[in-house]
Amino acid sequence: MESIIQQFAFFQNIPTGAALGLVIFILLLLGYRGAPLWLWTVTGAAVLIGFGSPVWLLTAFIVIMLVFNIKPIRRVLVSGPIMKLLDAMKILPAISETEQTAIDAGTVWVEGEFFSGKPDLKRLSTETFPELTEKEKAFMDGPVEELCSMVSDWELFQRKDFDQKTWNYLKEKRFFGLIIPEEYGGYGFSANAHSAIVAKLASRCGPLATTVMVPNSLGPAELLMHYGTEEQKNYYLPRLAKGEEIPCFALTEPNAGSDAGAMESTGEVFRGEDDNLYIKLNWDKRYITLAAISTVIGLAFKLYDPENLLGKGNDLGITAALVPSDSKGVELGKRHDPLGIPFYNCPTRGKDVVVPLDAIIGGKEGAGNGWRMLMESLAVGRGISLPAQSIGGARTATRAIGAYAAIRKQFGINIGKFEGIEEPMARIGGYTYLMDAARGYICGALDKGAKPAVVTAIAKYNFTELGREIINDAMDIIGGAGISRGPRNIFAHSYIATPIAITVEGANILTRTLIIFGQGAIRSHPYALKEIQALMEKDVKKFDENFWKHIGHVGQNKIRAFLLSITRGWLIESPVAGPAAKYYRKLGWASASFAFMADMALGSYGGALKMKEKLAGRYADILSWMLLAAATLRRYEADGKQEEDRDYFEWAMEHAFYRIQTAFDEIYSEIEVPGLSWMFRGPIAIWSRINRIGRKPSDELGHRVAQAMQKRGEQRDRITHNIYIPESRDESLGKYEYAMEQIEMSFPVYKKLYNATKSGDLRKDHVLKQIEPAVENGIITEEEASQVRSTEEARFDAILVDEFTLEEYEKGTASAPPAGGLTDVRRGKAVL
Repeated sequence: MESIIQQFAFFQNIPTGAALGLVIFILLLLGYRGAPLWLWTVTGAAVLIGFGSPVWLLTAFIVIMLVFNIKPIRRVLVSGPIMKLLDAMKILPAISETEQTAIDAGTVWVEGEFFSGKPDLKRLSTETFPELTEKEKAFMDGPVEELCSMVSDWELFQRKDFDQKTWNYLKEKRFFGLIIPEEYGGYGFSANAHSAIVAKLASRCGPLATTVMVPNSLGPAELLMHYGTEEQKNYYLPRLAKGEEIPCFALTEPNAGSDAGAMESTGEVFRGEDDNLYIKLNWDKRYITLAAISTVIGLAFKLYDPENLLGKGNDLGITAALVPSDSKGVELGKRHDPLGIPFYNCPTRGKDVVVPLDAIIGGKEGAGNGWRMLMESLAVGRGISLPAQSIGGARTATRAIGAYAAIRKQFGINIGKFEGIEEPMARIGGYTYLMDAARGYICGALDKGAKPAVVTAIAKYNFTELGREIINDAMDIIGGAGISRGPRNIFAHSYIATPIAITVEGANILTRTLIIFGQGAIRSHPYALKEIQALMEKDVKKFDENFWKHIGHVGQNKIRAFLLSITRGWLIESPVAGPAAKYYRKLGWASASFAFMADMALGSYGGALKMKEKLAGRYADILSWMLLAAATLRRYEADGKQEEDRDYFEWAMEHAFYRIQTAFDEIYSEIEVPGLSWMFRGPIAIWSRINRIGRKPSDELGHRVAQAMQKRGEQRDRITHNIYIPESRDESLGKYEYAMEQIEMSFPVYKKLYNATKSGDLRKDHVLKQIEPAVENGIITEEEASQVRSTEEARFDAILVDEFTLEEYEKGTASAPPAGGLTDVRRGKAVL
């Protein structure tokens, strides 16, 4: 046998270094491609023979590999004992019933690609990027535009409610029936249209957007559409669509906020004197939008059946029911004051409120299924409402700040030319481009029927956090005009309201640290959930099948992460050519590193990973920014790779990979891997910082984005599409638009005055003081002088802030200041 092996010891005929290099190359290739175990076995045997290994070593290798290749033997000798050990050590996290329901409620979408470590880039680049239908466009251009024109954000804040005309219009145009199917009197709009409508309303007035989005989000209509009985649908949906019923949904309680499963509201089944079944309800809810003016309450509570009248046991679990607001024992009529934002956010209580059994959504069959209903609805709704509000605000900020930076002058030049202003402007413009991309990308999935709970949690968290950065930057740029409230102020109310979006539908701290990666690492991982289920079910066959695939998955991603790092992603084939190609390669590189490090965390912490929230938050950041990057790449292609958008696109992509790099750096410095922590803190961390996957967008790139924001034209309209832009110069944004237009039209005249000043033909002074001598010296014409005067009047009018008499201020009423102020300007008393 030894002589036969020696005859085939082909490696002995070539230099040892070359032989070892060839073996390493082959092993890396097998690992990178994810070769099956049998191919590793054949390759390993060939390598041992090639080096002339002794018979005992070759025999031992073959025996061991046969054990692992023959599944029945492997299950008995290896997998079974490992399974018992893991179960005893509680290595993998146990899943509670409520957690299992939450996990089962959602579906896995493209986030699963990132956990694979080998994402299908072709799929990512061809996901649906939707457009509005003609019917949806008509609604946007008609009723939505009209509704925006009817509402004054400032007047709403003074009155604390919409006027009756606005309420009537909301009902007449069925704004509460956006998602209700046409057969029930609604519009049956897509998620994309729903999002676009809320975004446009938010660009005009935050409370208006909230009032429309809540009945179209998690609430009676949504739940009835998917889970209601035919009788419930036929009765309620037409009435909800017409606004004859005003719904609210009561979930949150004093002791059940983010932990909704801890609710203390109860319902008890009993048999009435008429021999019919009823439920006696008691609740204490808070933060319930529209509750005070509602006519029907969607109520979440824990249902008990002491006499087992339904035949389902005594403790049925969380249930959802519809309770008429005028039922005896219902307490309404009070409001909270959420930072002074005037939308109906209210407490509601109920004491021994009796409703028939068929008030349960879905009837008797819906008893105990409320948690599943809520989780499935949130898996969709989180990706629409609050992200839409955020992008509406972002587009408005991009448009308004771009104009303001071109209008406002300090130290003799437009503030948009200062680098200190350009930096936050670039963030505003870049984030807006990126968020708009993600909005369309995610809505495309929702419209295809996906319920990607992890992705919509990513959307809710990141849109509201980026929205917070945008509004902070906008306030910094406009300075005093931002802190002086009044009809002219575009940003103050959004700034005040920002913490509300951060808090609701899952507080952002919870969403980042527990949901995005906590659920994602289980639900979206190719093997983790199956392994956990196998352990819980004591299913050795299922465990064996998935555990060894998981081991191979870890090995493959370790090799892929290594090779993609040293080649900076160039081993990956991009699905597209052009500027986006390098970013697709980086995305594949980031995915491989993320998938490997995710498994390091799962293996190192096991069930304790739930409590490592700071570490989980950093993993959530990487997953989030990979998704946002993929969406931005898709948008750039869907928009036709327009060259004029390239600066926005590249800024967004550079920033995404910078954020990914930052999160990786923090993980390497904090992760505890038994026996290997030093390696992650030392060599790997150092290599990561040298061979960075991303850096901050350059100052030059930010400069180009900021300058693009200050130019009127088709690109600016496209970047800030679907917002309300008032035509009236009495409106603040209308003043900005008019002044910006005048400045651009007058630019050639200003250039003449500048050149004359530089050459010494005009004395350096305020432009209005240069006009008369410039006309006298033939530098400009009288018509051009008039044009400059009009421009300066528009400029001055645009930068004015609101002022009130003491009586007006005390009464909380307001009047806009008069336009103009040219007298003061001519006297040189105003700094422009």
